Amino acid sequence: MPENYKKTKRRVSAATVICAALAVIVLGISAILMMETEIPPATIIYSALGIYLFSLLWVAVISIIRNRMVKGNLADIKSSVFGTISFGFVQNLHMPVLICDEKGKIVWYNEILLSGYKSRGVLCGKYVDSICTETIEAIVQKGEEGLEVSFLSDSFLMSEKNNVVFCARSYKAISKNRVYYTIIFEDITEVKNLNQRLVDEEPIIAYAMIDNLDELTQYVQEFYSDTAREVEKILRDEMEKVGGIVRNYGHNKFLLVFEAQHLATFEKERFSILDTIHEIRVGSSAIPITLSMGVAKIKGSLYEKERATQAALDMALQRGGDQVVVKSLGKFEFYGGKTKTVQKQDKVRARVIATELTSLVSAADNVIVMGHKYPDFDAFASCLAILRVARHCGVKAFIVCDKTTAALAPCFRKIEGDPEYENVFVDKTEAQDLIRSGTLAVVVDVNNIDFCEAPDVVNAVSDVVVIDHHRKTAEFKIQPKISYIEPAASSASELLCEILEQIIDSKTLPKLEADFLLAGIFLDTKNFTHNTGIRTFSAAMYLRGEGANPLDAKAFFNMDLEDFRSEASFETNVTIHKASIALAINRNEDNPPIARVNASRAADRLLNVSGVKASFALCRIGGCVHISARSQGKINVQLILEKLGGGGHFDSAGAQIKNATIAEAKKLLDNAIEEYYIENHYVV
Repeated sequence: MPENYKKTKRRVSAATVICAALAVIVLGISAILMMETEIPPATIIYSALGIYLFSLLWVAVISIIRNRMVKGNLADIKSSVFGTISFGFVQNLHMPVLICDEKGKIVWYNEILLSGYKSRGVLCGKYVDSICTETIEAIVQKGEEGLEVSFLSDSFLMSEKNNVVFCARSYKAISKNRVYYTIIFEDITEVKNLNQRLVDEEPIIAYAMIDNLDELTQYVQEFYSDTAREVEKILRDEMEKVGGIVRNYGHNKFLLVFEAQHLATFEKERFSILDTIHEIRVGSSAIPITLSMGVAKIKGSLYEKERATQAALDMALQRGGDQVVVKSLGKFEFYGGKTKTVQKQDKVRARVIATELTSLVSAADNVIVMGHKYPDFDAFASCLAILRVARHCGVKAFIVCDKTTAALAPCFRKIEGDPEYENVFVDKTEAQDLIRSGTLAVVVDVNNIDFCEAPDVVNAVSDVVVIDHHRKTAEFKIQPKISYIEPAASSASELLCEILEQIIDSKTLPKLEADFLLAGIFLDTKNFTHNTGIRTFSAAMYLRGEGANPLDAKAFFNMDLEDFRSEASFETNVTIHKASIALAINRNEDNPPIARVNASRAADRLLNVSGVKASFALCRIGGCVHISARSQGKINVQLILEKLGGGGHFDSAGAQIKNATIAEAKKLLDNAIEEYYIENHYVV
């Protein structure tokens, strides 16, 4: 016990004894006085009794004081002991500690924090955000969970060694109605480095596949093995540089495994391995060998990574190949895609797709068919082709289409009054009422469900088929039963011709539908001058055999005087960008829907200008700016418009920019073109 407590106890005991002795003495004196004096006995007795009671009162008061002092001293003992221990613990703690008010002003700190302070001056009065990278508000918000911070290098020595990182945890206390925070800084540098090491050394799985070796070696088989080995050697050399491995797991297919820390380097170089492989040639062919690769940049099990990698490779192939697709959480990143796709010459896949499609249609209760928003001849003809397949299978089919679309006016005029197409065309609302448990939705000439005529209808159906010739730009929300995406094909009409040829009997396709399909091919090939291959002419031959007439098909493209003037308005406002890109702009703030078609025609015509390698035509329709792009084959307009949310082909693409003015859209397009030039090291 403390010495002052012992003294107090002794004094109280002595006082009590003295009071008792005094009471005894008083009683004795009173007795003597009663016998020897004349003082009334009552007076003496009362006096003695008063003295005795006073003594008892004194003893009681002293006892109360003693008890209170005992309790107070016990509290002092606790406060003294625990306070000394706590203070000593915090003061000697191996972690920096400070106490600040609610505004972040420092009122106390321990020796460890002071030892790292360069000036060795006083820290009291400074604010938390003047010594570390975070404010007191941010640290307090995280509380005991902690916030990652660093001490400022110009003030603290500890921040200069190995980029020390701390976890700052705050603890609230209130004293005399004032709020204080105790902040403890825990050094987490080693833990963070170990965690980063785990992230860096995490295995990345990639699939690679040679795109066009079969087509390039079709007539020179003797070069096949040598070319495949040359590609594999390039892959092995690339993996050896980063300590990775390569395994051939199939026909021109490779499995690559490397550490995650090297993926950033590959992305920074934009997977230059694609360019290295482009240098390989088969014999005297001028067409380069191309490679597609899928990479998964996700966390999870090896199974999840493998599935994501396969999805990335599928995306690369469905976009036309010659590119790397990196799949991360919720998005894709694309690298490459600089060469035009090579059209496969066999129809094996078309035959397989035709069989699967017939099976699905036959089992369906009904079929709902649609193309993309603002449909053209290609989408319209493809929808009629699916209608023909459904009727061949004996299943009721409906086409979701906006009959007011100006571009399709010649088509509807042609079928008007024909009983075969009566009650076939429905709008979005009517299509909702046609959905059954066994409904099959077929989407043609578009692979992004959000861009189709009725996305809500497609998302409400369990069985979906997608047939398209554009490069894939997004994952499907619902995995289609059939995903037939061939970017090498000239048009969706070409793909549907091959399917019809496998399903229906010869000479049974109505001439009108054959004309529509031929018009669709005319539209997307610019009269067989762009993106045309052997299979394109084969499809045209099939249609010719079914009665299609080129003159009748071309008649669908005739325009009236207003359309002619609308198209001419683009050509009166043309500027040249980077010496080889033509930009045509319709300055009207609002144009009729037909202006979209006129924009594509204007873009086509601009390619006839000497020195123009690519063209873009812009017009504004209903608050949305439409961009049509065309290329001579040197500039990939599809990659440019993908930056604006659009897509298409290497030499033909489109995009829509909502809620924008012409000036705003042009600025975005200029930036996209600039980025394309930088990324592809394009020299004007």
